[in-house]
Amino acid sequence: MSDTPKFPNTSRRGFLKAAAGGAAAAATAGQAAAGTPDPAITEVQPWAQGFGDGVDAVPYGMPIEHEAHVVRRNVDWLTADVISSINFTPIHALEGTITPQGCAFERHHSGAIEMTKQDYRLMINGLVDQPLVFTYADLERFPRTVATFFCECAANSGMEWGGAQLQGAQFTHGMIHNMEYTGVSLRTLLNETGIKPEGKWIYVEGADASSNGRSIPLEKALDDVLVAFFANGEALRKEHGYPVRLVVPGWEGNLWVKWLRRIEVTDMPTESREETSKYTDLMPDGRARKWTWEMDAKSVITSPSPQAPVRHGPGPMVITGLAWSGRGAITGVDVSLDGGQNWREARLAAPGEQKALTRFYLDHVWDGSEMLLQARARDETGYVQPTKDQLREIRGRNSVYHNNGIQTWWVKANGEAENVEVS
Repeated sequence: MSDTPKFPNTSRRGFLKAAAGGAAAAATAGQAAAGTPDPAITEVQPWAQGFGDGVDAVPYGMPIEHEAHVVRRNVDWLTADVISSINFTPIHALEGTITPQGCAFERHHSGAIEMTKQDYRLMINGLVDQPLVFTYADLERFPRTVATFFCECAANSGMEWGGAQLQGAQFTHGMIHNMEYTGVSLRTLLNETGIKPEGKWIYVEGADASSNGRSIPLEKALDDVLVAFFANGEALRKEHGYPVRLVVPGWEGNLWVKWLRRIEVTDMPTESREETSKYTDLMPDGRARKWTWEMDAKSVITSPSPQAPVRHGPGPMVITGLAWSGRGAITGVDVSLDGGQNWREARLAAPGEQKALTRFYLDHVWDGSEMLLQARARDETGYVQPTKDQLREIRGRNSVYHNNGIQTWWVKANGEAENVEVS
């Protein structure tokens, strides 16, 4: 079986023929066919009349100023103070699946701290044969692992439980990023200390003022958890836990403790503030369901969307978005143009990876009419992304966390898009 990637069957002739189907696109196609001179091609442009910047102009490369809109954004009213707040990844303006560190969402409980590699220490204690303290230099000497995973805040889409509210994929689904991590398997470090038979859980803390202490079952800790110090080939950014953070694949982002300082092996969960007062699922009868760490299959169309409206007339259109699952790999994504009445299978840009973002495309010829765009993800366990109403039948409308319901964008005839719900 060939590993050669499959590309859509398109051609210039087919593209122009489809584009000519709408009035605006037909006019453009007609100009091109008539040979109307285009000064952007026929005239020498200013950037070709002299020298550009030298290799020493910018020691660390930054995005070009024309992409200055591709930035993290806040929702002012979401939290009381920016020190304990969140911002959002501009997923509507990104392509592929890897999130640049510089625009990957942040969540802090007491602000991003600054620490040097020389000052860094990681202690492993509790129900172990030999408590140990590791320096950063110690961690660098262990065998390394490289893997790509998504990190999603449990509250991603949480503002939408009661109904359509925020305008844009960045704000409804942007508490997520997907990066290639390099680090040491936590299992390797725990094996160095040895685990006593009664050890069943670990309790992890960060070095910041909040510590964000969380309990994790030992079974997960010994599976695929990483102690990471690189992301996307470079050192972690300050806001992402420099110099060392925990990576807990497929599980909610609050477990991915930054500035990791201590791991205690215990015989039971610690029941800390961050896992009792927060990150539990409020049920309609007032009870709180806890230990719901795994992020279920989810997807969102990133373009067209409210922040990425259609800027062209009828004709060829690329509908694209992201899908992911904490249960494993995405195996398929369906797209609906009519609010879930009919579905078409989207094309995955690449086979789904374990607990990582998957890019999907639906190549469509738009006739200029309104659309109710939806995406529905499936993963390798057979799980199918539910509607919001299906979730509310079980969870009600007063929840905050783990909203993986299907998102609807109303694309109007003028190309603008709005966050709506359909029933």
